[in-house]
Amino acid sequence: MEDDPSVARFVEMALDRLPVSVHVCPCVESALAWLKANRAALVITDLMMPGESGVGLLHRLQATPALAAGARVVVLSAGLDHAVRQDLLDCGAWRALDKPVAVAVLEGCVREALADHLAAAAPAEPPIHTVDGAQDAASADAVQAAIREYFGGDSVLFHQYRTACLAQFVRDAADGERALQTADLKALRRLGHSLAGVLRALGRAEDAALARLMEEAALQGRADALRGHWGLLRERLLAPR
Repeated sequence: MEDDPSVARFVEMALDRLPVSVHVCPCVESALAWLKANRAALVITDLMMPGESGVGLLHRLQATPALAAGARVVVLSAGLDHAVRQDLLDCGAWRALDKPVAVAVLEGCVREALADHLAAAAPAEPPIHTVDGAQDAASADAVQAAIREYFGGDSVLFHQYRTACLAQFVRDAADGERALQTADLKALRRLGHSLAGVLRALGRAEDAALARLMEEAALQGRADALRGHWGLLRERLLAPR
């Protein structure tokens, strides 16, 4: 369950090499509606969602075990400390992964969670590619590091994801402007939270840090700082790359 299209796309692409079918739900209510009509072997959810949170989903699944039907639940979110992890386990989570997560870590988690389902499947390992040229040495090093850390060295997968993200950034910019105009601090906090993970996975550490500052400003209600951070981040999201 993930409301950010870039993160949802990352999960889909990361699991594309596995013989699994992925269904994306943007909120708790849609996830529950889907689970009422379908059976899932694994549920992956973010914590920060529009409306009810991922913790709310865990409570709902605990209260109505038939909805999960034995499915393991993996939480994928940023800012997971020991106390939060323990609370999630107490609420029924099987595992909690930090966002952004490396493709290999996510794939390994899913393979372990679905070991019985995947026992008969033996997909071929994808080819490992090297990164091609970037605008300058610094950005090239950052991209190479991101490809190694989050994409298992597969530059083709990285660039496919990057292309999808660049298209989504245009929509994110518009969503952020609307949220700023209506003083929707929760929406701006969610946007900053999501963009921080996406930008880190793309090797854009400075932009990710700016998104984190935006998230913190929204959480603390610092309107002037929020406008400043968002204005800079919006320019960088829309800048040609």
